[in-house]
Parts: sequence; structure tokens; C-alpha cells
Amino acid sequence: MKLKRLLCNLNVSGTYDSDSDVLDIVSDSRSVKEGSLFVCIRGLRFDGHCAAEDALQKGAVAVVVDHSLGLGSEVIVDNTRHALAVLCSNYFGRPQEKLKLIAVTGTNGKTTIANVVKQSLERCGKKAGLIGTIGVEIGELMLPAKFTTPEPWDMEMILSSMVNAGCEYAVMEASSQALEQGRLSDLHFDTAIFTNLSQDHLDYHKTMEAYFEAKCMLFEIADYAVINVDDEAGKRLFERVNCQKASYSVEDPDADFRGTGLDLRIDGSAFQVMHRGETASCEVPLPGKFSVYNALAAIATITRATDNLEIACNAVSKTRGVSGRCEILHRGKKTVIGDYAHTDDALLKLLSSIKPYLNDGRLIVLFGCAGRRDKTKRIKMANVVSDFADIAVLSSDNPRDEDPFEIMRALEPVFLEKHVPYLLIPDRYFAVSHVLDMMDDNDVFVLCGKGHEDYQVIDQFTVYLDERRIVREYFKTEQE
Repeated sequence: MKLKRLLCNLNVSGTYDSDSDVLDIVSDSRSVKEGSLFVCIRGLRFDGHCAAEDALQKGAVAVVVDHSLGLGSEVIVDNTRHALAVLCSNYFGRPQEKLKLIAVTGTNGKTTIANVVKQSLERCGKKAGLIGTIGVEIGELMLPAKFTTPEPWDMEMILSSMVNAGCEYAVMEASSQALEQGRLSDLHFDTAIFTNLSQDHLDYHKTMEAYFEAKCMLFEIADYAVINVDDEAGKRLFERVNCQKASYSVEDPDADFRGTGLDLRIDGSAFQVMHRGETASCEVPLPGKFSVYNALAAIATITRATDNLEIACNAVSKTRGVSGRCEILHRGKKTVIGDYAHTDDALLKLLSSIKPYLNDGRLIVLFGCAGRRDKTKRIKMANVVSDFADIAVLSSDNPRDEDPFEIMRALEPVFLEKHVPYLLIPDRYFAVSHVLDMMDDNDVFVLCGKGHEDYQVIDQFTVYLDERRIVREYFKTEQE
């Protein structure tokens, strides 16, 4: 594609050949080859401007910079991150303009809501694609995901594939890092959903206020907002947004979508939805009050798409569970549940939804804290687990190059102080197997932190570990 076509919708200056043929657009200097357009991005550890001259020597047709470097072929823009998003969009023919985009942001619930919205749209006869933590879905095609929210080149390539597959909607998770890094800055959303805000990613954002502000960016590029007003950050956001908006709540009688008459069970949730004088019933195969909030967000979104509350509730009721999100891995005399919960708020919502339904059994909770991530949330996570677990099992969860035993040792005082029995088992495979062996009838074993993931990150290596398979094979052997 000619460089001049790629530069549409951008204010540019500099010296370059606008008739140059561009074969691809890259922001990683290691990926530059003959015919590339190299976009210089300022990262946390490296500034791409330092590699601009080398990129030209490798055969890049031009470099995109935010100030002149005095090079022979440079395109000067105000913001190279935004420019990258626009350039990639132009390269793929601006596929987002042929789709209705729906995005979910917040600390917890993004994956569940995105999957339920996608499934519900299809129940209503609307073809939709999905981009999220678990993976990418384009029709029947399922692809693994590198990031929750892809980089611009991958994002536009996926959206283009969705258009080619005949999709009408694209549903995605919008992470705070992606929003702050401008990965979505050239997209415009039909609907943006806000779930909640609790401590996470402070290793990146540093403060909760900065984290909140990153989330708010999504609602500056959306036509319609669906916001949880039972969450304090959601209340702030609802007052702040200027687009059309709808609130959802369990507590607020004035909310646009209110869940009432909650019937919460270990294997699902049923409730009534009140909206503008109408009432409809909904039942989902997901336990806990937090699942009602997730369903309400989906119902509000589908109601916008169909203009019919009852159709929306019926569609959401027919959705199946989401992999690794309060997923029942085994149900019999013993129950095993897997969940992605890896923050104190997510653990609180998960464990508080399970504890009341124990039938004379013990709640055994296995969890770990990720290495080289926000250390300030670790004690908070341990405190939540100690409040609910009859037995806590401290193990590893992507320790990276931190010593997993040292991470666990730092949590020990919480369980000692509260007199909660605990085990320290760094090897997560052995930890899961050991608990399965020690379970009694009526016990509930909750595996926290991995969810859909089938790997561990240890040092610089990714090691296969699928807890769902461990559980499945254990009970298969037991039955034999």
C-alpha cells in the first residue's frame, strides 16, 4: 500500500516519499525488514526513536517519529502511539467502520461479560466475533490470545477477518494498559461497559487514580455506556460520562436495569430484571451475586441491540458458562471449582458466593501471587482467603523469576495470626493432586488464579500446567 494512503486521517510533516510501497507496519525494531514502516514508540524500558536510524538501514521505507531526528525519511506526528493505531487501521481498510464494536472494561468480570454478550448476540441471530483473555473467536475459528487487548496491527487484522466472516458485531475486553497505550484510540464503540474497580496492575499504573483514569478513556470513544453504579468508581464514572448511558444495579432502586429477587445457588443464579416499568426473568449457570452483576451488564447491552428486555433476558439465560470463570470442574460427593480470581476483590466475590452453600464440608482454597507484579495486593489476597477458607493451600502462580517459596512465606503470618490451617506447596501440580487426595465427601475445593490458563511462567520459561486436565484425569482414575 502507498504510504500516502496510510497517512490519511493523520496530521503529518517531515521528509518522505509518499509514493513508497509499504509492506507492513511494525513498532518492534527487531521485526523491521525491507518495505516496513517503522513506528517509534516510547516504552517503559526502551524508546523506539533510538532504533530509527537502524530501521532505515534495514530497509524501512520511513520511520514515524514524534520529533525530527534529522533522518532522510521520517514522518513526524504528534503522538506515535495514536499514529500506529490509525496506520494499522488504514492498512486493513478500516474494518471497524463495518462493525458495531462493544467493549468491556473494569477490574473483574470482563471475560465473563464479553463471552456472555457474544453468545447472547448470536442467540438473537446477530453474528459476532470475540476478542479477549481466553482467545479470539471469528465464526467457528478459535485462536489463542497473546494479550487481553491486542496491539493495533493484530487488532485490525482480527477485525478485518471478522468483517470477511460476515460478523455484524465485535465484542472485546479493553484492558487499562491497552487504553493508556492508545491501542484503541482509532476505534469507536457502539457500547462500552464498566464492571468495577479494585486494586490491580499498580505495578504499571502506580496509583488507583491513574488506573481509574485509564479505564475512563474507553467512554470518551463510545456512543453508549453501561455502568455498574453499585461500585464507587462506577458512580463517579456515571456522573462523568457525556454519552448516552444506562446504569445497572442490585442495590439502587432508580437504576435503569435493576436485579431483584436474587436466588443464588452454588450451580447458578436466578433473578428478576426491572427496566422502565418492565420485568423479566433471567437464570444463568454461574453462581454468586457477582454473576448477577455480570448478567445485568450483558442484559443492558443486548437490550440496546434488540430493543427488547425479554428477548435480552432469554438470550442471556441460554448462555453457557465461561471457561475458567467459576467453572465447575467436578461435581459429585466432592466439588471442584476453577476460577481466574487473582485480586483480593475477585477472591472476595468468588469465595463469599461459595461459602454459604457448603453442606457440612470444608472449603479448601488453593491460591498464589504472581511474581514481578503488584506486591501490595498479596497480603490483601491472603486476608480474603483466610476469612473464608477452612484450609488454605499456598502455591505458585506464574512466579516468573521470583522465588515462589519466598512469595508464599511472606503470606504465612496472615494464616498464623488467624489460626487458619494452611499448607505451603510450591509445585502447583503436586499441590492440586495432594488436595484431591485429601478431600472428604462434601468438601469444596476452589482453584484460584489460573482459570482458563494451561501454563505456568517460571523464570523465563512457560511450562504446561492444565488444572482442568489434572482434575478430570484424577476423577476418571478414581471412578475406575
